[in-house]
Amino acid sequence: SIPIAKQLASIKALGKASDLEKAFATAALVYNNSADPEGKLSKAETKRLLQTQFGGFIRGQENKPKYQEITSALDEELENKIDFEDFMILLVSLTLMSDLLQEIKNVKTTK
Repeated sequence: SIPIAKQLASIKALGKASDLEKAFATAALVYNNSADPEGKLSKAETKRLLQTQFGGFIRGQENKPKYQEITSALDEELENKIDFEDFMILLVSLTLMSDLLQEIKNVKTTK
């Protein structure tokens, strides 16, 4: 498969993109590279993707009730597939409850 950085570089509209635009484009590419032909992920693939691509945010969260609520909702997904919109909501939800978010907030932005 083609590396994400190379895929990003091939998108002309992202040539002068902001960091935030590149971050969202990266999330979309990571999702699309794992999605099935219908553009959806199985719940098993979603879990694998979270573990391999979002581990820093979910590590250490497993015992938190909110994390368990989020992942159990994924287990209860009726059609066993998740679309991009739900995937992004899942990423935001996991980010908001992550210990890593507090660490990110504490990063110094001036010298």
